[in-house]
Amino acid sequence: VALFFLTRHLQSKGIGEIALKMPYIPNARQDRVKVEEDVFTLKYFAQMINSLGFCKVTVLDPHSYVSEALIDGIEIQTPKKYVERVLKELGKDQIMLFFPDEGAMKRYSAMFDLPYAFGMKKRDWETGEIKGLDVAGQTEYIENSTVLIVDDICSKGGTFYHSAKALKALGAKKVFLYISHCEKSIFDGELLTGDLVEKVFTPNSIFNKTHDRME
Repeated sequence: VALFFLTRHLQSKGIGEIALKMPYIPNARQDRVKVEEDVFTLKYFAQMINSLGFCKVTVLDPHSYVSEALIDGIEIQTPKKYVERVLKELGKDQIMLFFPDEGAMKRYSAMFDLPYAFGMKKRDWETGEIKGLDVAGQTEYIENSTVLIVDDICSKGGTFYHSAKALKALGAKKVFLYISHCEKSIFDGELLTGDLVEKVFTPNSIFNKTHDRME
């Protein structure tokens, strides 16, 4: 609402060309409907943004191609530079990447010249709860490796908890996590309470808290 008011105010003063920098797209995960009762929130949010007539809308690592299709004048920044900073910090260990699902694998795998594996989630579609996760891809590299999980959004972190659990079961030495957009609800999940994930890395696109296992 504040964005709407401010933009309209500037336009009323004759400022016609306004760009919006919006690293995180609110409602990005509500990008499809499965039953008649579902509300296509992302679609209506995009309509509101489009109504303001921005010359461009710069976003970081959108959740899906649906956002790209719905938002006019979208300019996408990939998370490559952030992930590269994490890889540099992890040092020269035997490192491989892990993507929690096929969508993440398609988005990120070509950005990096590293072996990778990906997950296939078992989800209860009615509740959204993750029931488990199978691992596919270059699984022969997992044993004794430092694994960096890469994805775009974290809420409670159930997907990453099950990912780390599966990777450790396959012999991973250490597991780290990079996420482009971390919601504060990460503190409500199990991700930071156990010892499965060494550290979580995230830009400050929406996260503004502190924790000794987050950077």
